[in-house]
Amino acid sequence: MTTGMKHSTFTELFREQDWGHATRLIKDAGCVEVERALGREGRGGLADFAALLSTCAAEKYLEPMAQLSHRVTRRRFGNAIRLFAPLYLSNECNNICDYCGFSLGNDIPRKTLSTAEILRDAGILKSQGFEHVLLVTGESSMRVGVDYLADSLRTLRQHFSNLSIEAQPLETSEYERLIEEGLHAVMVYQETYERESYAVHHVKGKKRNFEWRLETPDRLGQAGVNKIGLGCLFGLTQDWRTDAYFAGLHLDYLEKKYWKTTYSMSFPRIRPFEGESMPMADLSDRDLVQLLCAFRIFKEELELTLSTRESPALRENLLPLGVTTMSAGSKTNPGGYAGEEDSLEQFSTSDERSAAEVRAMLKQKGFDPVWKDWDPSYDLVRSPASEGVELFAEGRGEALSLAG
Repeated sequence: MTTGMKHSTFTELFREQDWGHATRLIKDAGCVEVERALGREGRGGLADFAALLSTCAAEKYLEPMAQLSHRVTRRRFGNAIRLFAPLYLSNECNNICDYCGFSLGNDIPRKTLSTAEILRDAGILKSQGFEHVLLVTGESSMRVGVDYLADSLRTLRQHFSNLSIEAQPLETSEYERLIEEGLHAVMVYQETYERESYAVHHVKGKKRNFEWRLETPDRLGQAGVNKIGLGCLFGLTQDWRTDAYFAGLHLDYLEKKYWKTTYSMSFPRIRPFEGESMPMADLSDRDLVQLLCAFRIFKEELELTLSTRESPALRENLLPLGVTTMSAGSKTNPGGYAGEEDSLEQFSTSDERSAAEVRAMLKQKGFDPVWKDWDPSYDLVRSPASEGVELFAEGRGEALSLAG
């Protein structure tokens, strides 16, 4: 399986693949293949990656993998850990997905933040030190379409150094428009690369279109976005190893074709929510260690992100093994930072420590918390003049000016 440049989109390459063959490639990898992959520090490409995902690697080589992953991470990233916060703009969604709290079939209060409400939550995040904010919405083209996203970016770009989105897939031209409004990165998770499982879990809505979602990173690459975030939602398929392999295949293809773009990988596991789906496979903490180390060895430049879905203890234990980016103090419902309680969370968080507590933990463990990792001046697009908006941070009773 190669990722040759003859393919115009990843879908073309994906159609040539066989899920069963990839599963056997991982299953058949033995000690020789794992030791070879470790010796080459992953430079053997997808074959080495498959070996590092194998049960043989998990049973006999997890410690050497962890040590190598640590060395590779320190060599490339030092002790820096980037911090970001999600800002949920809306839980409106037209899709029915059986694993998500925002699913259209769930009888929950729906909320989409107004500009004033966005600024209120933004003020709180700014006061906590955040410069990197991920704007998250459900997938509703009517309520939170490209116009709403553009307005939200325009509202916030003068206040934050780095703005990303996690929303419904868009056309290339629409991404180009958002980039002009200050968009830096887009997170677009395939959820699962197994077509059958994808169809089972995505019951209704535009998200049912497997290939439309699969080609979204291609459209992002064509639009020239600075960073693309990939990932699977582990627990949607019975074989997480094969799902991870296809995420690696996708990443390898994108890096070679859109080489000016940087990439990140996330490792979400299904958390409690208002939907109906139960995990089809249990990705244990030990499995998560193997997964993270395999990706770090496979791609030394890759940013690896760990969210507040995971427990404080696990997040701290994984820090030395390859994590470069963490969320902190996250609220996963619209208006959550301002204390809104009438809108449902997308999923429940496990690490509920404040941003200040996470920062203190990182410093105590010898890491360098990084609040700002990008500046708008690096882009051709410049931020508009400040409008002097004043926000009121919760519990402070004083104006928080974001005009500067």
